[in-house]
Amino acid sequence: MRNGRFAILVSEIPYQVNKSNLIEKMAELVREGKLDQISDLRDESDRRGMRIVIELKRGAAPKKVRNRLFKHTQLQTSFGVNMLALVGGEPVTLSLRRALVVYIEHRVDVLTRRTEYQLAKARERAHILEGLRIALQFLDEVIQTIRQSESAEAARTALMERFGLTLVQAQAILDMQLRRLAALERQKIEDEYQEIMTRIAYYEDLLANPEKIRALVRDDILNLKERFGDERRSIIVHDASGEFSEEDLISQDNVLISYSAGAYIKRMSADAFRAQNRGGRGIKGMTTRNEDEVINLFFARTLDNILFFTNKGRVYSSRVYELPEGSRTSRGLHIANVLSLMPDEAVTTMLVVPDFEQVNYVTLLTRLGRIKRVEANAFANIRSVGLIAMNLDEGDSLDFARLTKGGQEFLIVTKNGKALRCSEEAVRAMGRTAAGVMAIRLLDSDEVVGVEVVEEEDELLILHQNGWGKRVPLQEYPVKGRYTQGVLTTDMAFLPEIGPIVSARVVHPNDQITVITSNGIVLRTRVSDISVRGRATRGVRVVNLVDGDSVAAVAVLTAEDLSRGVDDGGDTAGDVVHNGDAAELEAEAVPEE
Repeated sequence: MRNGRFAILVSEIPYQVNKSNLIEKMAELVREGKLDQISDLRDESDRRGMRIVIELKRGAAPKKVRNRLFKHTQLQTSFGVNMLALVGGEPVTLSLRRALVVYIEHRVDVLTRRTEYQLAKARERAHILEGLRIALQFLDEVIQTIRQSESAEAARTALMERFGLTLVQAQAILDMQLRRLAALERQKIEDEYQEIMTRIAYYEDLLANPEKIRALVRDDILNLKERFGDERRSIIVHDASGEFSEEDLISQDNVLISYSAGAYIKRMSADAFRAQNRGGRGIKGMTTRNEDEVINLFFARTLDNILFFTNKGRVYSSRVYELPEGSRTSRGLHIANVLSLMPDEAVTTMLVVPDFEQVNYVTLLTRLGRIKRVEANAFANIRSVGLIAMNLDEGDSLDFARLTKGGQEFLIVTKNGKALRCSEEAVRAMGRTAAGVMAIRLLDSDEVVGVEVVEEEDELLILHQNGWGKRVPLQEYPVKGRYTQGVLTTDMAFLPEIGPIVSARVVHPNDQITVITSNGIVLRTRVSDISVRGRATRGVRVVNLVDGDSVAAVAVLTAEDLSRGVDDGGDTAGDVVHNGDAAELEAEAVPEE
């Protein structure tokens, strides 16, 4: 809606559901507090069609409200069908699949009996035609025998004895009209006999091959479909159950999740920011207030699980679709409306887990360099009040979490330009409440700004506070022992100019990154546009910042994610939107240095 809130419009209700009763039930649920996010409810139906308007309160999640409506009202209904039938002479309650099988078996039985009946009738007719053919073959003798007989019974007996005919054949000869003796009529009898023999062969072949009977059943059903079929109005849902699940109505979409220093969180469509050239100015991504800057931005899908790790070492869980949905420039919803955090507890990092069965470990790293591995299943079922993920030393904070498989390598980067590559096996798996072991030796006031899992074909993307960045081949980082200083990834002499390292991410040249600044400006660009440099170099300008602005967070959109529906948007520089007003700004591409 224009005021930033959402409304749910109902244009169709289930069969046999009364609209007035439905609206009355919704209003009752609002009064009882079960639908506490609804602010207004009215019926705007007219002769043009049905229209029920359900206005939501500010900050309400529309999909969650819609799913609650489906769960508690008749917007979604089910019909019980007692499919009782006589099968084999006994009453049986059938499932849908069993009913279809019984119907097919019935059709096969009907066609089999029909074919047997048609075969019997064809054989009877062929028997009579064989007698007529004999009569026509010995026509003069047949006529003479009939003329010499005293009665019809005597003639029939004489024909049976003289020509070896049956009673039926002899009677058919006696009943034959004289006009059938003409040459043309005699040919018709011969043609009919040949046709009857062909049909007999067809019927016998059908009865000898049941698969041909089933093919006839299929043809009959297709004929019924062609004569009486129309477009399907219902949807067949595989693995559906009687229990309602909110996930059944959530589509698997690509989203970006942003989290600010003021603890405001939101999810938005991943294609809300089109790709730009390196060195562009970006577009407005969030309206910040009171110096509230975005500190985390990452990619997810709506049905994924998301783990929230806090500075107290605790972990909370949610589904991505349960997070509040917002526009590109909206502030989002405070995290306290999503999680039941403890006093003085703040979310420091989030981890997207598509499926707990497909990952082995969750590796946790603190700001002061303490690390541990935990089996992923330990976080599969988390209470609403959270669980202890890691015991921390005083003054430390749990800031990083990664999914690992075991036997991989870590790359830990600090803000002052140190990088340590070490083996995952150097960190044994521990329990949830363990404190872990030291991962990297930090000097002076240094602290960890990133930990990544090494993929040999990828590169390390370094991004500094003042918008400078570079790609570095992972081969330039030798494997070291745990709790060592590692090697330089940026010469400290450049730090006064380019600022400390803000983010270090493992990327592929086909990936894209979304950079968001402390002022809420968002720039999406291709990784391939950022130059490859050596470990200790300064790099190139990735995002052109205005005075007082700085890089806050980086989200990586992998090539696989892009192929699943995230629009690359082209190469044009975007608009800058401040406080809802659009102002054209020319993108400035800074040459490589």
